[in-house]
Amino acid sequence: MAICVTDVPRPDKALVTKFQGAEVATVHESQGRKGLLADYMRPIYRPVKIAGPAVTCEVAPGDNWMIHVAVEQCQSGDVLVVKPTSQCVDGFFGDLLATSLKARGVLGLIIEGGVRDTAILTKMNFPVWSKAIFSQGCVKETIANVNVPVICAGAYICPGDLIVADDDGVVVVKREEAHSVIAKVEQRIANEESKRIRFENGELGLDVYSMRERLAARGLRYVKHGEQ
Repeated sequence: MAICVTDVPRPDKALVTKFQGAEVATVHESQGRKGLLADYMRPIYRPVKIAGPAVTCEVAPGDNWMIHVAVEQCQSGDVLVVKPTSQCVDGFFGDLLATSLKARGVLGLIIEGGVRDTAILTKMNFPVWSKAIFSQGCVKETIANVNVPVICAGAYICPGDLIVADDDGVVVVKREEAHSVIAKVEQRIANEESKRIRFENGELGLDVYSMRERLAARGLRYVKHGEQ
């Protein structure tokens, strides 16, 4: 037996918009260095950046039937997250499914599996982060769950959680934590901008980050050449 959960709650659109300007690394650091998907989840083209609520979808190995079920549950601004129930890098997704998702306003796909038709997907400007690129086709025989919690590329993702993805990878923000995380993100961005100005003016990281006393406490000594 499998289920498809409908009417999943999503974060406020104004809140989602704020995350669309943030980088994955900044979000990851701001929420305590958590939520990153595995390093093998790479975009099929660059540059690219999206942020939106997750619609989650399980698929059986070599079977993309449930992606068609998940498409119906997607709303404008969503990000589809697909997880095979067992490891498989077959080409679960191609340009026809992308056309269907794009027609519904879906921002992109995160899939811990394979995709194909990447040249067309790139021309369509449909973002995909995948584990592999592989032309192996799929069947439509086995059902699985849609809009249930999944572990995708090592990250626990619930439907309605916020997905942020860019050239550096993918991070998930829990829906119930999104407001507190964005406040920290905005603070971090402002802090980094002030540091950038100091670096542009020639200051060193040793001084910007007040490292000298800590280095001395750890035993670092400066000696002139020949005095070692």
